Amino acid sequence: MNEKHPRIPRCTYRLQFNRDFTFAQARELVGYFDQLGVSDAYASPFFQASAGSPHGYDITDHNKLNSAIGSPEQFDAWVKELHSHGMGQVLDFVPNHMGIAEGLNQWWMDVLENGPSSVYAPYFDIDWRPLKTDLHDKVLLPILGDQYGRVLERGELKVHFEAGAFHLSYYEHHFPIAPGTYRHVLDVALEKLAPHKDEDFYAELQSIRTALEYLPRRTETDPEKIAERAREKEIIKGRLERRCKEAPQVQEAITAAIEEINGKPGDPRSFDVLDELLNAQAYRLAFWRVAAEEINYRRFFDINDLAAIRQEVPEVFETTHRFLLELVRAGAVTGIRIDHPDGLYLPRPYFAKLQQRCAEALTIEPENGRAIYMAVEKILTGNEPLRKDWPVHGTTGYEFANQVIQVLVDQSAEAAMTTAFRKFVGHSIHFGHLVYAKKRLVMRLALANDVNVLGTMVDRLSEQNRWFRDFTLQALVLAVRETIACFPVYRTYVEPDREVSDEDRTVVERAIGAAKRRNPGIEESVFNFLRDLLLLRFPENLDDHARAEHAHFVLKFQQYTGPIMAKGVEDTAFYIFNRLAALNEVGGEPQQFGSTVEVFHQRNQDRQRDWPSSMLTTSTHDTKRSEDVRARMVALSEMSDIWRRSLPRWRIITKRWKKRLEDADAPDANEEYLLYQTLLGTWPVDQSGSPVPSVGNDYVERIQNYMTKALNEAKINTSWVQPNEEWLSATREFVARLLDAGPKNKFLPLFLPLVSQVAQLGAINSLSQTLLKLTSPGVPDIYQGNEIWDFSLVDPDNRRPIDYRLRQSMLESLAKVQPEELMATWPDGRIKLFLTQRLLRFRRDHAELFGRGGYIPLQVVGEFANCAIAFARQLDRQSVVVIAPRLTARVGFPPLGAKWNDTAVIMPPGFEAQNVRDVFLSHELRANDGKLMLKDAFSALPFGAVSNAS
Repeated sequence: MNEKHPRIPRCTYRLQFNRDFTFAQARELVGYFDQLGVSDAYASPFFQASAGSPHGYDITDHNKLNSAIGSPEQFDAWVKELHSHGMGQVLDFVPNHMGIAEGLNQWWMDVLENGPSSVYAPYFDIDWRPLKTDLHDKVLLPILGDQYGRVLERGELKVHFEAGAFHLSYYEHHFPIAPGTYRHVLDVALEKLAPHKDEDFYAELQSIRTALEYLPRRTETDPEKIAERAREKEIIKGRLERRCKEAPQVQEAITAAIEEINGKPGDPRSFDVLDELLNAQAYRLAFWRVAAEEINYRRFFDINDLAAIRQEVPEVFETTHRFLLELVRAGAVTGIRIDHPDGLYLPRPYFAKLQQRCAEALTIEPENGRAIYMAVEKILTGNEPLRKDWPVHGTTGYEFANQVIQVLVDQSAEAAMTTAFRKFVGHSIHFGHLVYAKKRLVMRLALANDVNVLGTMVDRLSEQNRWFRDFTLQALVLAVRETIACFPVYRTYVEPDREVSDEDRTVVERAIGAAKRRNPGIEESVFNFLRDLLLLRFPENLDDHARAEHAHFVLKFQQYTGPIMAKGVEDTAFYIFNRLAALNEVGGEPQQFGSTVEVFHQRNQDRQRDWPSSMLTTSTHDTKRSEDVRARMVALSEMSDIWRRSLPRWRIITKRWKKRLEDADAPDANEEYLLYQTLLGTWPVDQSGSPVPSVGNDYVERIQNYMTKALNEAKINTSWVQPNEEWLSATREFVARLLDAGPKNKFLPLFLPLVSQVAQLGAINSLSQTLLKLTSPGVPDIYQGNEIWDFSLVDPDNRRPIDYRLRQSMLESLAKVQPEELMATWPDGRIKLFLTQRLLRFRRDHAELFGRGGYIPLQVVGEFANCAIAFARQLDRQSVVVIAPRLTARVGFPPLGAKWNDTAVIMPPGFEAQNVRDVFLSHELRANDGKLMLKDAFSALPFGAVSNAS
């Protein structure tokens, strides 16, 4: 596929590859994607991952395709089909971490076998010298289902022997045994072979035993010793395997020795040798629930099976990107999405290096440092800008998802919605205080060791200077914890050899200032010391080594603040601050109850100026709920009086279905409040738009599973670490009783009428956000299946199989469909598909208009001036005017024709009225006196786009 680089997509379509959705299946859908108007497939990670991985983020080998998704031949056929339709492929790439479960990651297995002496030890972010000396030169593995001693003496840990090597098993987990510790088994085997002392095989086994003693220790880090160990241990394994084949007595003795060492349940002393063997390994097995404070390898957030890797090490970068660059060179990958860039040691240099490698692969010169389309999964908060010195094309679009949902909120309802929430849950919740408290909670529990690592590092730095050595470890750990708890963004991007940016300086000063205010009892100089470190204000008398240590602390600190923000806010506070849960989205600001049309325009103008190719998304694999669920839930802001009056009625009716547990009702009021919003956002409607009177077991189970996740994430009455099974069971039963459509259910008759109104308003909201996504500056992205209505919740609910046959059939039916039919059958989702296809085809025919065209906010006047958003995209003499309805409860359903009365859009200067055509219906429209009446623009459909482009 010969084309200009970088290739900027017109529209991407996100696909979640796994064993249930393969390259072969995707290949059959390329024609459908092309007909829809999509320009690029947007693939989830498809490199080799853990067996059965539903998402691909647990990569075990960056240089192989995931065999569960397809063979190399099937991948080539998929790419060939894309190219035959002129389509590209954006790949979701994971540079920050690797999957380490199930023994499939050979690098990790080598580290567990050889410790610091492993060739791959520098590849992983492991602290080989943690504060706890018992863990020196070891990796803590929190994988046990119970305390170590109990697991050991129940006989659940077993040694095995195969192909000359010993390994340990714990159910599905397998771990290598260090060759230097084979003596624990071989000594027992030699005892059992004592009657054969005169045999050659006995002498050979003794020789192998001696050779093990001369292996370089696993603590060696000298490159020559590492190479010697790597070579000799494999030779020894080969000798042992051959001896077992040649002398069955040796195999039998080893088998008997293993049986003895594995112990007998009920006889604790029989496990002593196994305990000694395990204590000699380069890893320490631990109970998964109590290991958070001591785990000594950096993870992806708090997921123990995902170990961080160090892209700042040249060998790691070259090895993990080799296959990716081959795919770029071959044209199989035309764009890259960078997963979790905030986990990188040095993000900007990483992006620059990857762009340069892509330029070399494509044999081109980078354009402004950019050789390939690159979007980064950077979560921006508030008004935080994307760093302009990053050689990327923008973000993956979460900020747009939040901007567009905020502009659909009825801001006038803030007081009413806040009061309703406070009265129902029985207390007020200040979002800022909640975030602070939950970040501290996360640092005390799931990510405790991350903070301890930073505290220990900064303590070592303070000891190097007489001005700061009196700071205690406890005070420094507390200062680190409090500063992170007060961090207003995910992270800063300070680099040792560059001047600290104004943005980073402001963030650090703000966090330190807030930490001081919240901790008046702590000596202020401790915070000042930390502030100066984070802003590279190091003591003047540092030598090069000490300066490097100080800089290393800053870079490590920056890697940890993002996960703590994500776990404390996205995965905790967002499940508690439920005033209007539609706003609780990744990167969202739920304390801000809506935004103005003017703010929406300003954000679009900023993006057009700075990041015109940034992705625009409304649903992803990581969103808390789909775009259509969110669009429904936000409609509650337009119905605040009905919502407020309904809540106490529902509570009275449903109270009898709650269970009293330890002086509290399960579920509690806040959980119940979230449940009602979730039901309104997902309840199915029939073809007339009326709510179905009853739901099936599948729906009930989905809601039960969602509530289980929501309650565990909130960490109020239960958690993942300490599940409160009684509470969870009571909540599941409450959901089941709530949704049981029997004659005794008095809840549903009161609830379902509200579903009808929410579904209608939600449909209009969804169409508007789709229209805005497909026409605002940027690259629109469609999450799989969301081209029609999709009422999925958080993962794994949003990874359910997609019915593409239904969507293909719907798309074919649009060829002759009339707008009246689309409106009459709006619940089937074809109206959303129609909007999507027509606009994507228009974008395809006018790519430059959307790629380079300016953005002009337009004024709306008349009775419902506040109920529409209008803007123009303009390039030279070509223009398209986009009009999206909002707050349509004021207008009525459906918001068409005469309902809009005198409301009109002031058209942009120079717009040729006589040549204006409706993009969707192809008929001509006129703007009298420079105004386009909304009763004309919305005559048949509740969305509008008119253009003078041919």
